[in-house]
Amino acid sequence: MSAENASPENAAAKRAARARISAASDELVALSRSIHAEPELAFDEHRSAEKVAAFMERAGFDVARGVCDLPTALSATYGSGDLVVALCAEYDALPEIGHACGHNVIAASGAGAALALASVADELGITVKLLGTPAEESGGGKQLMLDRGAFDDVTVAMMAHPSPVDLSTPGGVSTKANGHFEIVYTGREAHASVAPHTGINALDAVTVAQTALGLLRQHIVPGGQFHGIVLEGGLRPNIVPARAKLAYYLRADTLADMHALEARVRDCFAAGALATGAAMEMTRVSPDYAEMRNHPWLADAYTANLAATGREAFPVPPEFRGGSTDMGNVSHALPSIHPVIGIDPAGLSMPHTPAFAAAAATPAADKAVVDAATALAWTAVDLALDGARRAETLAARRAAATG
Repeated sequence: MSAENASPENAAAKRAARARISAASDELVALSRSIHAEPELAFDEHRSAEKVAAFMERAGFDVARGVCDLPTALSATYGSGDLVVALCAEYDALPEIGHACGHNVIAASGAGAALALASVADELGITVKLLGTPAEESGGGKQLMLDRGAFDDVTVAMMAHPSPVDLSTPGGVSTKANGHFEIVYTGREAHASVAPHTGINALDAVTVAQTALGLLRQHIVPGGQFHGIVLEGGLRPNIVPARAKLAYYLRADTLADMHALEARVRDCFAAGALATGAAMEMTRVSPDYAEMRNHPWLADAYTANLAATGREAFPVPPEFRGGSTDMGNVSHALPSIHPVIGIDPAGLSMPHTPAFAAAAATPAADKAVVDAATALAWTAVDLALDGARRAETLAARRAAATG
């Protein structure tokens, strides 16, 4: 709902929500900066989760820690309305380069949106939930929480992800499906000079497999990707490597396409084993990440609300898909959005780089915390006060729960 067409009730609720965020802006920025300063990896985000939990408790939310048998997951709830709005807070970082995906901004903006909605929860007839979702980078925390019931009573789920600049497309910017795999080759040691013929070189198996993968690239489905690293490749040059280990991500525009790609890629790894005589094991190390299906109405409402904060998003083609997220899994289960918000006005840094980690603790990132919180909260206000859309969304969720 555009600002000029908003009802008096809608406008009043948005003013109240924005006032609550403004009053808490220093605390929200401090939360973001504190999480950024102490990066923690997937499933080990103990300090970060506690910072979010304590913040929500101070705001009057009912907080449950360690939900879904995940020590760093949490649920913070306020209100009792039938429309349940969940804000997803991520807080895991990347090895060595810290918060190079800006999850500190996600956590703080989600907390800010939750605070804002709590201030109008009774008037809007909503329940607000802040779900602390660990292990987005790898581990699929949201899928685990889906499986264990954290989203069962949720009507809609939302979060905003940092990007170099603001981006938008009708219906929301999407992501790719993703599979996380570990491949281990087992060969046999030998002295690389005295008796190399008695060995089975596991690292040679890697070479064969990666050559096959390079040739496969020409023939994969449009939108398909794979990329990996060698984690282990031998002990010393004069020992024929008996063990090699790789980590690979496979991506495609849909989960079905990713699974088809997986079969082709698996054959390439098997070729390495066949050519060298090594044994090969390929293991899925995380739940698969589905492609993001933004709810079109919610996504467009968020875009309009972000513009109302004074930000101007750069338009991208609807077919644009970049990266992957376990929020995609949530979006296949219930209406969800995963918009992006800029933290680097110059657009010079990219996620998963040291430069982006630095950008995630700047005044521009601090402003993104406040603006994303505002746009998310206002989007929930629009849904709550659109009688037809609210009824339709609630009915669809009830049907899904019983179907």
